[in-house]
Amino acid sequence: MRIIIITFISFLTLTTAAMAQSKGKKINKIVVDAGHGGKDYGAHGGFSNEKDITLAVSLKLGKLLTDSLKNMQVVYTRTDDSYPTLVERHDIANRAQADLFVAVHVNSTPFTYTRSLVGYKTVKRHHKTVKQPIYNSVRHHETSRQGVETYVLALHRMKQLGNEVQGEFSKDSSGEALLNANDPQTAIIVAQYTQNFLTRSVRLGSKIQEQVGLQGRPDLGVKQMPLEVLAGSAMPGVLVEIGFITNPQEEAYLNSEKGQHEVAMAIFRGIRAYKYEIEKN
Repeated sequence: MRIIIITFISFLTLTTAAMAQSKGKKINKIVVDAGHGGKDYGAHGGFSNEKDITLAVSLKLGKLLTDSLKNMQVVYTRTDDSYPTLVERHDIANRAQADLFVAVHVNSTPFTYTRSLVGYKTVKRHHKTVKQPIYNSVRHHETSRQGVETYVLALHRMKQLGNEVQGEFSKDSSGEALLNANDPQTAIIVAQYTQNFLTRSVRLGSKIQEQVGLQGRPDLGVKQMPLEVLAGSAMPGVLVEIGFITNPQEEAYLNSEKGQHEVAMAIFRGIRAYKYEIEKN
């Protein structure tokens, strides 16, 4: 009898939460996560590091959100040159019971190598004297790639997200257990709820990318990736790659006050459009 009661309560609890996500849910608390930090420099450009750019943009984004949206609360994963681990980042978001998770990162491209013949040297091989070519290898890190892309959680990491969601609703306010992890009904509800998170994340990412395009910067689209920082956050979330630090022009732009403001504004406007769309439905 107790299992039946728990199952019924868990169904009501998660169904009510899912309905709140899909109908008129207020977006009042957002976690802004500045990627990397401290000992983790992130990607390197010609003269700057990813961790410094992400912090500057994240602080500007947070200020735009609190100054421009009524009753908006912003929770930062870091406000200085510290390094929260990936687990600590989504723990911050889950403890805050935030409505959205937005991570800010800077893109880069892999190193490439060019090899040129610079001469020969004479070596002995199998009792013979032969000429062996000498090459000079040069490592390149610059790229012509540019633009912004937004990532949402890949499908094969949804199980971890489901575990986080189940954890969020595992007990009521008095500490009484609500969920029976072995109940198939619970698994179905959690799966529906996490799928709803993915749908919401894609919508948020699309709104941000739309604003990027309106600014005249290349829109590289919304993509999926198995990111730990999103998999562990029990809420819709995106990771925005705001430009390529390995492109000299974009690196200069991302380090400028104008560039950082424009990037923060594009993300802010995307969040605002998403918020208005969710809350009016």
